[in-house]
Amino acid sequence: MPYMKCSAKLLVSASAIGIYGNRGDELLTEESKAGTDFLAELARDWEAEALKAESLGIRVALARFGIILSREGGALAKMLLPFKLGAGGRLGSGQQWMSWVTLEDVIGILRMAIEKATVRGAVNVVAPQPVKNTEFTKVLAKALHRPALFPAPAFALRLALGEMADALLLSSQRVAPQKLQQAGFRFAHADLATALGAVLSPS
Repeated sequence: MPYMKCSAKLLVSASAIGIYGNRGDELLTEESKAGTDFLAELARDWEAEALKAESLGIRVALARFGIILSREGGALAKMLLPFKLGAGGRLGSGQQWMSWVTLEDVIGILRMAIEKATVRGAVNVVAPQPVKNTEFTKVLAKALHRPALFPAPAFALRLALGEMADALLLSSQRVAPQKLQQAGFRFAHADLATALGAVLSPS
């Protein structure tokens, strides 16, 4: 193959904390091993392909996104309707960890990745205070001034979504943003109550 010169200096690969699989209460950092389920293996292979850019002298940042909180789309937007109707509640046992981050902080993190040459490799794009689904449900209900009375049983979620229910809704990932904290990133919204208050406030 003839030599090809590449002018790009940075590749930011979009991945997800699903790479860790279902890990219960284990605290996960960028050094933790990948899981073994389908989504975890898919994310692992995706990142492996992105890392090949390093052979061209390109710095690679593997952004592993948690649940991004935004009114405009994503997981939170889908949760809002049942809660607004008073039909929200925990998912399954509610004991699974949810690692989240606001869209505002995501933008700040990606900007830092672009500007700071020391940021490379896996980066957990999550806030520093993950919560269990039961707690997430309570905080969201309070922010919306609605009750959280109607849990969604695991069997019902599996009936509706098949095996993807386990990977997307019932799996537990307690993820720490170790790389971001070491790099000195300051979160605009580090706790869930403050984050939901900001995201859900009228513009």
